[in-house]
Amino acid sequence: MQIGIRYGRGVVNVEVPDQNLAAILDIQSSAPITDPETAIWSALATPIDSLSLAELAKDQQTACVVISDVTRPVPNELILPPILQTLEAEGIARGQITILVATGIHRPNFGAELEEMVGAEIMANYRILNHYSERLETHTDLGTTENGTPVLIDRTYVEADLKITTALIEPHLMAGYSGGRKAICPGLASIETMKIMHGPEILEHPKAATGVLAGNPFHVEATEIARMAGVDFTLNITIDTQRRLTGVFAGDLETAHLAGAEFTERQAKATVSEPADIVLTSCAGHPLDATFYQAVKGAIAALDVVKEGGREYRSICRV
Repeated sequence: MQIGIRYGRGVVNVEVPDQNLAAILDIQSSAPITDPETAIWSALATPIDSLSLAELAKDQQTACVVISDVTRPVPNELILPPILQTLEAEGIARGQITILVATGIHRPNFGAELEEMVGAEIMANYRILNHYSERLETHTDLGTTENGTPVLIDRTYVEADLKITTALIEPHLMAGYSGGRKAICPGLASIETMKIMHGPEILEHPKAATGVLAGNPFHVEATEIARMAGVDFTLNITIDTQRRLTGVFAGDLETAHLAGAEFTERQAKATVSEPADIVLTSCAGHPLDATFYQAVKGAIAALDVVKEGGREYRSICRV
C-alpha cells in the first residue's frame, strides 16, 4: 500500500507491503465547519463561561491580542478580523490595539514569514510585536507561583487593559494539549521562567505527557502563571489535516480550553492492538516541521506504539 506522509508543503509517499502493515494512525474523520467566519463571530458573541468579547471591550482603552508564532498552523487571517473588528466597534482605537506574537523562547517572526502568518492587510494596518524571552527588561515581574517558579511576563501584555489570547489546540508532548494557558506560558514568559518550566523536575514527570492534563505539572504550573498574568478572553480553534476549521472554543481561559482539549482527544486519539516493529511518522508538515526545535514532536508522538527494541523512522524537519 502507498501511504502519504506530510512533509513541508507536500507529501512523501511511502510504499509498505500489505502483509507488513499493522495500522495507519490518523486523526478521526470529522466534517469541517461549513461557515467558519460565522462560527468565529458566534463564539465571540456566545462564549463559554464568559461575557461576550464586545461586552468585555466596552470602556477599555487598550487591548493586546496574542497569536501563536510561525511554528503553529493557526488560521490567523480567519480568526483575527472578527476579534479586531469587535474591539474597534466597541471604541478601542486601532492604534491602541497590539498584536503580540507569543514566540516563547523561539525566534521572532518578520517580513514574508509574518505576512504569511497574519495576512498582508493586518500586517499593514496593525501594530505587531514579537515577544523576546531573553530581554528581561521587557517583562513585568509578577512574583512566584506556589512552587516557587519566577513569573516574568511580557510587559506589553501585562499593561494592556484588555487581554485576549488565541491558539490552536492539539496534543502536546509535555503540556498534554496546546492552547489556552500556553499562550502565556511559554508564549509570553521570560527565559528565567522557562528554565523551570522546561527543567527536568517538570519534564521528567510521568504525567507531563501527550494527552494528559490531570496531575500534569506543566499544565498546573502554566495555568497558575496564566492566572497571575490575567486573561480576559481566549479563543482556541481545532483543525483537520487539511488545516480546515473543525472547532471554535472561546471564552474563559480554563473551561473553554478544556472543552477544546476534550474535543481534540476525541478527534486525535488512536489505538493499536499491540506495538509495531517499525513506525513511520513525520512532524505533520508545514509549518510544524520548519525547525529542528519542533522536530522532536514527531518522534515522541510515536514512541508509545514502537516495540521495545523496535525502530522509528521519521521525515525530520526541513532546513
